[in-house]
Amino acid sequence: MATKRPSAVTGPSTSKRARTDGDDDYIDVDDGLQEPLMPDSPGSPVETSLIPKGATINFTALRRRLADERDAAERSNDKGINNLSSLEVHRRQQDRLISHIFMDHDFSWLHLKNDHASRPLWISPNDGHIILEGFSPIAEQAQDFLVAISEPDSRPAFIHEYKLTPYSLYAAVSVGLQTEDIIEVLNRLSKVPVPDTIVSFIRERTTSYGKVKLVLKHNKYFIESTHPDTLQFLLKDQVIREARVIPTQVAPETTTITGMAGLTISKAPVKGGLVIPGTSKPTGETAGLDGRKQTDADLFTSVVGVDNDEIDEDDDNVHAFEIDDSKIDAVKKRCNELEYPMLEEYDFRNDTINPNLDIDLKPSTVIRPYQETSLSKMFGNGRARSGIIVLPCGAGKTLVGITAACTIKKSCLVLCTSSVSVMQWKQQFMMWSNITEKQIAVFTSDQKEKFAGESGIVVSTYTMVANTQVRSHESKKMMEFLESREWGFILLDEVHVVPATVFRRVVTKIKAHSKLGLTATLVREDDKISDLNYMIGPKLYEANWMDLAAKGHIANVQCAEVWCPMTPEFYREYLREKTRKRMLLYCMNPKKIQACQFLIRYHEDRGDKIIVFSDNVFALEHYARKLGKLYIHGATSQVERMRVLDHFRSNPKVNTIFLSKVGDTSIDLPEATCLIQISSHFGSRRQEAQRLGRILRAKRRNDEGFNAFFYSLVSKDTQEMYYSTKRQKFLIDQGYAFKIITHLDGLDTLPDLVYRTRDEQIELISSVLLASESDADLGSDVRGAEGDLDGTVTSKNFGLPPSRGGMPAAKRTTGSLTALSGAQHMSYVEQNKSANKKLAKETIAANRHKLFAKRDKERVQAKKDAQKAATAGGS
Repeated sequence: MATKRPSAVTGPSTSKRARTDGDDDYIDVDDGLQEPLMPDSPGSPVETSLIPKGATINFTALRRRLADERDAAERSNDKGINNLSSLEVHRRQQDRLISHIFMDHDFSWLHLKNDHASRPLWISPNDGHIILEGFSPIAEQAQDFLVAISEPDSRPAFIHEYKLTPYSLYAAVSVGLQTEDIIEVLNRLSKVPVPDTIVSFIRERTTSYGKVKLVLKHNKYFIESTHPDTLQFLLKDQVIREARVIPTQVAPETTTITGMAGLTISKAPVKGGLVIPGTSKPTGETAGLDGRKQTDADLFTSVVGVDNDEIDEDDDNVHAFEIDDSKIDAVKKRCNELEYPMLEEYDFRNDTINPNLDIDLKPSTVIRPYQETSLSKMFGNGRARSGIIVLPCGAGKTLVGITAACTIKKSCLVLCTSSVSVMQWKQQFMMWSNITEKQIAVFTSDQKEKFAGESGIVVSTYTMVANTQVRSHESKKMMEFLESREWGFILLDEVHVVPATVFRRVVTKIKAHSKLGLTATLVREDDKISDLNYMIGPKLYEANWMDLAAKGHIANVQCAEVWCPMTPEFYREYLREKTRKRMLLYCMNPKKIQACQFLIRYHEDRGDKIIVFSDNVFALEHYARKLGKLYIHGATSQVERMRVLDHFRSNPKVNTIFLSKVGDTSIDLPEATCLIQISSHFGSRRQEAQRLGRILRAKRRNDEGFNAFFYSLVSKDTQEMYYSTKRQKFLIDQGYAFKIITHLDGLDTLPDLVYRTRDEQIELISSVLLASESDADLGSDVRGAEGDLDGTVTSKNFGLPPSRGGMPAAKRTTGSLTALSGAQHMSYVEQNKSANKKLAKETIAANRHKLFAKRDKERVQAKKDAQKAATAGGS
């Protein structure tokens, strides 16, 4: 056995730290319970490191040594500051303290400009975050610019946060902003000089953007550019090269250059003044500067607006090559990876191949300024850009889509998430435009129409178009009609909820010149939003909810979360319960019912119209019956539904109705001014924003001092609090503030308060415990029709993967008790009888004694011999 090295330290303990003396750097070593082997001991390994095997480095001592060295260096630097004033010395000490606290997030080394107080921006050099002071006099103009070049992260009242991303810069270039303009305006707005890292990031990301376009001509896709070298670079990529189609004949307006690998050349389209219906001036026209010096507002108008909204063309000629339409999606994705994202533009005014559609807005229709701004981003250069427009719930997204269709004046395909939305879109087209009944068709499971004439509008659902299952004869004919045409415009409603696979099928099957996606909440629970950038296009415009509320376009809303304590009996059962009935227990909390009663009484006395939402039907019916209010859910007949809604609109005695999830999409009540939510679907941010939108369009929104109210009732110390916090995240980022109400003053003195006594509460919990698990389901009253997109109508699978939350399809068939008992299983059918007999014989033979088995065998053989003899004698 190898001998141990004697301890280097004398004393009773042998596990102390060994230290090498001298001026050299040292490492403290903790030997632990066992000392290392001596290098010269027999059988010991040769030492290859200064640190023995099994030793650990004492990092605490290292940090202390480095800190001492740093302090010594600072003291040596401070020797030259003896002549400084005490204030300057104090400031230096503060700077060192801040640097120590914030570490990598200390940006005190950035030098403030002399007039920094009048500039509203801070720019982080590390990650591209931009902080905007919302109280600055030029904050509104700065917001327009930042929305154009960056992604809004959070926009509360005073401090806004944005972030520069490759996709946001792609969107900036797509609406005509130039690289130098972006850097110049950032520099004018920033309190500090724009960091070099940010400048280089902007230059890298915008140099190649806007050089490549995807164009649909004569029902064929072409990649176009005024830079032939760029096309040659793309064709060197294997994916794009394999997707290329070599034309057999060239269109008459084009020529082919053999020296350019067969690229076709045509003249670039010429832009001109385009007037958007509902506005008075052409796009691209803004107030002239009249030769005077630019003010801040003028600079933002010229940069962010639509002036010079045309990407520079180095050549009057456009070079192009054709690609296979079945590989469009792969080519788009590959171009994004190569940092040459394709812009999709449609020169609809010079399109003589596709017939025009006679459609225009009615003279009485006037669009709002922010709607005009969003459309100017789409039509700024006289062409139709493909992209996404984000507007709040209740801010008129439908009218924006209809106005875009009236501007393009070509055949239009509108895709929605449900059959209910299809009928709403048709109704809105008839209301706002002069389209006739014959020119607009519906393609759902119930209706399969075609428009009259050469051009028209078709409204359908995503799943009807992207369906891959066997279709009926009428559906096949309708799909052939959709796929054979070259659509001028495709309008995508609620674009953020559609799965990527469905989008790919739609984009592949339907050939459209331009695409416009509309949404209020550009969020997804699966973080697939980035897929929309190459499947549809960049985000063209995003409105600020708080700005629209301040200008009276949407209502001012006071949001509050009311915490309702659980009673001891309910909380005891909540902790014990392991099934889905836990949700039912915190929904049926007696304190929550009392809070709902108090808020209804309070707002009815103020003259408000109140909607109470509950995804849980069991709770909905119980609340409404207990409080004596009308309610609507999925099982309510259409006649009764219309009667209840008419009473709510016109009867002064009916000021409150209870709605299930059917109210999320199919009911429009601009009379409502207060919303109370007692049960919602888990952590869905989209549903929270949708429900808030029910009161954003309130008719009384422009009344002086008017506020709408949004309450979310939450049972304390339950899982509902977590879901509530998650749901509110999107609205908080838009600038809404949720007040926490822990006690409702006057609740206990309410004269007819429900469930006041403990006996009543115990009776309630008994009824809850007797309920079935299915009563705890959310949105079980709403059934999606054929063609509805999964998860957008029913709550069962909303926001969840199909394997976890999907609702199994129910089928009703005739049967018998024999079938239910399993007597019709395959093992019992006629052709299996012989197999069963053979199995029984083999079982008996295996258990029979050899003597009897031999006798049975001889008996069987004797029978066979007798049969043979009889057969031989008869012959």
